[in-house]
Amino acid sequence: MFAEERHEVILREVRERGSVRLADLVDRLGVSMVTLRRDVEFLAGRGLVNRVHGGITRPAVLPDVMSQEALTVGMLVPSATYYYPNVIKGARQEAERLGARLVLGVSRYDDEEDRKQVRQLIDGGVEGLLLTPSRQPDESHAEWLAGLGVPAVLVERRASLGGPASLLDAAASHHAHGAFLGVRHLAELGHRRVAMVTRSSPTAPRVRHGFLAAVRDLGLSGPGEFGIEQEGPSPSQVEAVVSAIRSGSVTGLLVHNDEDALLLVQHLRIAGVRIPSDVSIVAYDDEVAALSDPALTAVAPPKSAVGRAAVNLLVRRLEHPDLPGQHLALLPELRPRSSTAPLL
Repeated sequence: MFAEERHEVILREVRERGSVRLADLVDRLGVSMVTLRRDVEFLAGRGLVNRVHGGITRPAVLPDVMSQEALTVGMLVPSATYYYPNVIKGARQEAERLGARLVLGVSRYDDEEDRKQVRQLIDGGVEGLLLTPSRQPDESHAEWLAGLGVPAVLVERRASLGGPASLLDAAASHHAHGAFLGVRHLAELGHRRVAMVTRSSPTAPRVRHGFLAAVRDLGLSGPGEFGIEQEGPSPSQVEAVVSAIRSGSVTGLLVHNDEDALLLVQHLRIAGVRIPSDVSIVAYDDEVAALSDPALTAVAPPKSAVGRAAVNLLVRRLEHPDLPGQHLALLPELRPRSSTAPLL
């Protein structure tokens, strides 16, 4: 059981019963007393429970910033249909746990719509923002970000050094680490000739950074990168990948994102390429990778955890405006499936 799930159980127990013995919670949660005391310390620090000898009790009054009437959080995302649903879900669950309300705006990867949606959220009375601009913030964002008028946390975007968003709190998946995990998995299976397949996106540079670092540090080789169109791989791009596989210059692929990986798999199968016999494939994002045939090994960013962390950063900023900023990088995990196998 994750920490967030344990917190929800603890809060539900204390709400329903008024007071709970720690010994009872140890049995209920199936954790050690050390772990439980750490959870209780976290919840007590936020004013959600009172610590008493041998147990916890329900506080008479929740902290003002946690009360349902006190805090409304605005959230801007570029999409509500791919990748971000789980980020939204994590943010919503954490906001609800803290007694806050989450209001959503979707910009559909349009800079002008970013600004329009944020203005509507602010005019609607939100007291803080979770921001995922349509692209990585640059100098063109400086005036906009400086004039928001409410605290903001950058979500799944990297704040460049000295850039306009560099002083904002931020929570994001460590995509370079995730890409490294995917390439290392291929290397551990014996694949020494690898390539990356990707389209242009706000996340692609960080995935590319991790891919190149893994190739360098693990002593791998290959053609580097195959680009694909925004609508998916074109016939000529598919042919370039097929040729590299047939010539033996590529035996492993890291494909970002996994919708494109599914499309690529379909094209490769039509061309007679066998997966994983002829090429092993690791997808990136793990949104629909498990639904492929074969099911795709994938790197899964911690999307829900990013949403939860972003809400906590924002609440922290609202409670303590003068604290130093934080940039949190949460680590993805590798989920092995049928599309990768040892090189024969």
